[in-house]
Amino acid sequence: METLKELRLAVLIDADNIPYSNIKGMMEEIAKYGTPTFKRIYGDWTKPTLTGWKSVLLENAITPVQQYSYTIGKNSSDSALIIDAMDILYTGRVDGFCIVSSDSDFTRLATRLREAGMLVYGIGEKKTPSPFIASCNKFIYIEILKNIAKTNGIPVKTNIKTPVKKSSMSVSAIDNDLIKLISDSINDIAEEDGWVYLGVLGNLILKKQPDFDSRNYGYKKLIDLIKKIREIEVDARGTGKNNISHFYVRVK
Repeated sequence: METLKELRLAVLIDADNIPYSNIKGMMEEIAKYGTPTFKRIYGDWTKPTLTGWKSVLLENAITPVQQYSYTIGKNSSDSALIIDAMDILYTGRVDGFCIVSSDSDFTRLATRLREAGMLVYGIGEKKTPSPFIASCNKFIYIEILKNIAKTNGIPVKTNIKTPVKKSSMSVSAIDNDLIKLISDSINDIAEEDGWVYLGVLGNLILKKQPDFDSRNYGYKKLIDLIKKIREIEVDARGTGKNNISHFYVRVK
C-alpha cells in the first residue's frame, strides 16, 4: 500500500498571490504529504513586485514560468497554471497537486482535479476565500508556518513594504464551535461504546472543514488539542510494538 511520503505531487505556485517569505517552510510542509515531482511558479517576472521570489527559486529548485500580463487588471498567470495543471493531470505521472495561492480563481481547478481522483492540498493566507478552501482535501495557512518558524528560532524573510497585520498572525482559541465540530464528528462515527480511533476522526474533520489544523490553535498534534477539551475523553491503547499507543476518543 502506498504511503503518504511516496505520493508524487505537482506543486504549482501563484507568485502574484503568495508572499515569498518562508518558502522553505512551505516546501517542508509539502514534503510531509508527498514528494514534489513538479515544482513550478507562475508570474510576470518583468514586474518589480516579484523581485523577492527570484532570490529563493534556485535555493528550492522551483522552475519559474513566465506569463506576460496581456491586459491591465487581468491575471494571465492563473490561466497558465490551470493549463499546466490539466496537462500534468493527463500525463498520469502524479498522485496529487499542491496549489499555493490565496486566489479563489483556482476553486474550479481544485474541484476538477478531485473529480479526477487527485488529492489536492492548498496553501494560502488566511484571507483565502472559503470556496477555494472547501475545494481542497486539506488547506494550510501560511501564517501558521510562519509561527512555527519563529517558535523554532528560524529567521523568516519578510517584505517590509507589506506590513503584516497582527490579527492575521494570532492563534485561534478553543471555542464552542471547535468543540461542537469535534464532538459532532465523534458522534457521527462512534462505535456502540462511543469510542472513535483518532486517525479516523481526524480524516472526517478534514472532510468537513479542509482548513482544520490543530496548529491553528497552538497545538502541534490533534491529540494535544483534544486533551485540552474537557468534554472529550481520551484513551491510549498499547499496540504491543515498541511502546506505540493508538489513541481513541469519545464524548463524555
